[in-house]
Amino acid sequence: MTAEGKSNQELHPLANIDRVIHAPARLMVMTYLYVVESADFIFLMNLTDLTWGNISSHLSKLEEAGYVEIEKTFVNKKSHTMVQLSEKGRQAFQNYKTQIQQVLDELPD
Repeated sequence: MTAEGKSNQELHPLANIDRVIHAPARLMVMTYLYVVESADFIFLMNLTDLTWGNISSHLSKLEEAGYVEIEKTFVNKKSHTMVQLSEKGRQAFQNYKTQIQQVLDELPD
């Protein structure tokens, strides 16, 4: 607590930022998923320039947080993975956007 009785979290909006989303790779994935209904795993991998293992790891973290839904099917005997934001993920991203915009708007020119 500070002398005025406010915690650092109350003083700076970035203190409460969603760290699951804020990681650069996950932020890229969330940003792309926010503007589409769903995306193919390979499409996301190519779009983000992340490796198979790297994007898989980040998608797992987003799935654990309940931010994405992953559906695995088989097409012509090949695995096909589709990813989409869950309602919780869409709301979390909207909150993240609002917090970041607030921080940027409060910066002096």
